[in-house]
Amino acid sequence: MTEQHPGVLDGAIPPQTNTHLFGHEAAEAFLARSYKSGKSHHAILIEGPEGIGKATLAFRFANHVLSHPDPAKAPDHLTAPDPHSAVSRQIASGASHNLLHLSRPVDEKTGKMKSAITVDEVRRAGHFFSQTSGTGNWRIVIIDPADDLNRNAANAILKILEEPPRRALFLVLSHAPGKLLPTIRSRCLPLKLAPLSDADLRQSLAALGSPLDGGRTEEEVLRLANGSVSQALKLLNYGGTEIIAAFEEILSASGPAARRAMHRLADVLSGKDNDVIFGFFLEHLGDVLAERARALALQGDLFGADKTARLASEINEKITVSQAYNLDRKQTILNLLEDVSA
Repeated sequence: MTEQHPGVLDGAIPPQTNTHLFGHEAAEAFLARSYKSGKSHHAILIEGPEGIGKATLAFRFANHVLSHPDPAKAPDHLTAPDPHSAVSRQIASGASHNLLHLSRPVDEKTGKMKSAITVDEVRRAGHFFSQTSGTGNWRIVIIDPADDLNRNAANAILKILEEPPRRALFLVLSHAPGKLLPTIRSRCLPLKLAPLSDADLRQSLAALGSPLDGGRTEEEVLRLANGSVSQALKLLNYGGTEIIAAFEEILSASGPAARRAMHRLADVLSGKDNDVIFGFFLEHLGDVLAERARALALQGDLFGADKTARLASEINEKITVSQAYNLDRKQTILNLLEDVSA
C-alpha cells in the first residue's frame, strides 16, 4: 500500500477535512467552554498517543474559533465543521489567512516528508503573524506534532510562545510530551486525550469506510491497535497483522528456518514505498522489547531487564545511523532481527 499523499495513510481523511471525531467529548466541551469564557490559554498542548484524533480535534477547534470570532457569542459546544462554509473550505484547501499548519515539509527531491520540522518552517509563523498583525482576527498556529521540531525549530517556537501576539492561539500536538523542551511545556495548558475505546475505534473506522466485520480479525485489530485509528489502518491496510505474525514466527523459530523467515520479512520491509510499514515494524519492535524488559523486572530478573533495555537502546542507535547514512535497509533489518532473536 502507498500513502494518498505524504503524511496521510491510505484509508484516512486529512484532519483539515475530517468532520468525524469520536471519543473526545470531554475535551471538546472543555475547549468550547474555555473559549466562550474569554479566558482561554494562548497555547494548548494536546497530548496523547498517535492516531487518536489530536489533529482532528485541533482543526475542529480552530474552525470553531474562526467561525465565531467573538468568544462571548460562540456556542458552548463544538459542532462538526460545515464543509460548505467559507471557513471550512479555506481551512480544507490550506488557503485560510488566519490558520497556519506547521508539520514536516516535503522534500522536493524525493517527494517524501522530511525527518523534522525545521527552523525554516517556524519562520513561516513569524511571517504569518507579521502579515496579519493589523487585521484584528484570530490567528491560529497548529504544530503537528511538536515532537518533530528539531532543536533550532523548538527554540524558535519557544521565543514566540514567550511573547505571543495579540489574539494568537497555538495548538501544540504531541505524542510524547515528555520529550518536548520543558520550557515549551511550561508555556502551554496541557489537554490530555486518552486512547479510543473499542466502541469509539469501531465508529472511527466505520466513518473512514473501513468497518471491522467481526470475528477473529476484529479482535486482533482491537487488541493490537491500542485505541489508535492510525495503528488500526496500518494493521488493516498495510499488512500490519501479517508483519507481526512473521516477526513472532522468527522469535519462535531457530536455525535455517529462522534465517529464511528473517529474509522474507526483511524483503517486505525494505521494499520500495514501504516506509509506513517499516515504521510500524520499528514501533512494534520497540513495544516488544519494552514489554520484555518490564516482564523480566517484575520477575525480579534485573540483570535481564537491564540487558533488554540496553539492547533496545542499541537498536535505536543502529536505526538512527542507518537512516542518517542511508544504509541498505534490508541489511539493517536483518541485523536488528538477529540482535532480537539472539
